[in-house]
Amino acid sequence: MNDSIKHSGPSQPIEPAEPIERSYPTKREPISAINSAQWTLAAFFFVTFGVAALLYKFLMQGGFGHTSAMFIGIPALLAIALALSPRPKSITGGILRGITFALLLIAPFLGEGYLCILFAAPLFYAVGIAVGSLVEYFRRQRATTLSCIAIILLPLSLEGIVPRLTYDRAQSVAVTQAVNATSAEVEVALTHSPSIDTALPRFLRVGFPRPLEARGTGLNINDTRTIHFAGAEGDPPGDLVMRVTEHQPGHARFEAVRDSSKLTQWLRWQSSDVTWTAIDATHTSVTWRIDFDRQLDPYWYFTPWERLAVHQAAKYLIAANATPRPVTPGTSK
Repeated sequence: MNDSIKHSGPSQPIEPAEPIERSYPTKREPISAINSAQWTLAAFFFVTFGVAALLYKFLMQGGFGHTSAMFIGIPALLAIALALSPRPKSITGGILRGITFALLLIAPFLGEGYLCILFAAPLFYAVGIAVGSLVEYFRRQRATTLSCIAIILLPLSLEGIVPRLTYDRAQSVAVTQAVNATSAEVEVALTHSPSIDTALPRFLRVGFPRPLEARGTGLNINDTRTIHFAGAEGDPPGDLVMRVTEHQPGHARFEAVRDSSKLTQWLRWQSSDVTWTAIDATHTSVTWRIDFDRQLDPYWYFTPWERLAVHQAAKYLIAANATPRPVTPGTSK
């Protein structure tokens, strides 16, 4: 028994001493390192977003606010800068967080212009993911990251600035619907002042300028229609003025004379061709075709959005202006 005590005695004071001495440094060292990294990262973000803001202001003042330099160039600059941020855990994740932070910062200053963020955000994120993926790939390959990414993204950022890299802006959308009215009734409906009482399609209510007033009647040559639209992003309201340039049985053409509305930020309305053909004694087929010029670049991203908006507008015009209005008691047609 005494032998066992002598054998175990010396080992008892050694075991508790070692963990006590090692516990303090391991808890204190990461605290200052994390704070330092956070301050460095915050300063880096501040400089990066400041440079992006200056580029944004330069593009807007230079008349390039609708070009690919805005929608690809700026997110590419943000993504490349964020990819070089100190000690990122995930390059792509850091880029997406930075882009989200930048969008959230500028959103309150745009007012109704949040629509631009809504439609541009997927493109910003796509560029961020592409840059992050390329940076990670080139780092694994030990290649020159920045120059390779610039060579890939620079041509994509020049659409709208360099004519040879800008695609045709002319677009045409047509919608055909059956109207519960005779051919003669449809023609009479088209002679009236445009109706703005009909509810807009849901897609057109997400932030597009709304029609506030409409005036103008007749289908004689040079008869006009004026649609007064609300302003947006600090811009005043504006008018879209259309003029009748053709009219014959079953067809009328309206051409744009002037457009001072906020719609010009998205597209420029050129003309509307309306044709109507009797289906039977009480139904008429109406086709409303709209020709417009796309205003936003790059074409491969914004063209589908603009065509969708115009498609919804054509459906609305058939329902609001080519469909006879119900007669209320005490009034005549």
